[in-house]
Amino acid sequence: MLSPSSYQTPAMEPTTHSQIVLTTAALGAFALGGLQLAAPKGTIPHRTIGWIWAGLMMAVVVSSFFIHTIRLWGPFSPIHLLSIFTLVTLPIAVLHAHRHNVIGHRRSMIAMFTGALVIAGLFTFAPGRIMHAVLFGS
Repeated sequence: MLSPSSYQTPAMEPTTHSQIVLTTAALGAFALGGLQLAAPKGTIPHRTIGWIWAGLMMAVVVSSFFIHTIRLWGPFSPIHLLSIFTLVTLPIAVLHAHRHNVIGHRRSMIAMFTGALVIAGLFTFAPGRIMHAVLFGS
């Protein structure tokens, strides 16, 4: 089993529990999001998986506010802007679905998937970041 400090190089801080929660939730949300994009829409499985996805995204957002490895504005970094974007967009996307506004729901969900998971995920592989060390070694 991985301990929170399993991935650490001299230039990096030890891995925190928040980082483990964020990584696990983000990987789950990425997998379920890909499934949702490919699967039929409006079905009971789509709604069920959608609620699970929303919960995972909330776990990503909440845990991100406890991670401060890059500090550009006090304890925060540009990645926290994506967390705020998701925190605002997620309830709007759910409201769109509840009101049967398919276009608004689709746009909101694709924007969150692309911004908060794909783009933010790519930044985690930059040199000096934990995921870079996990994938490529220190």
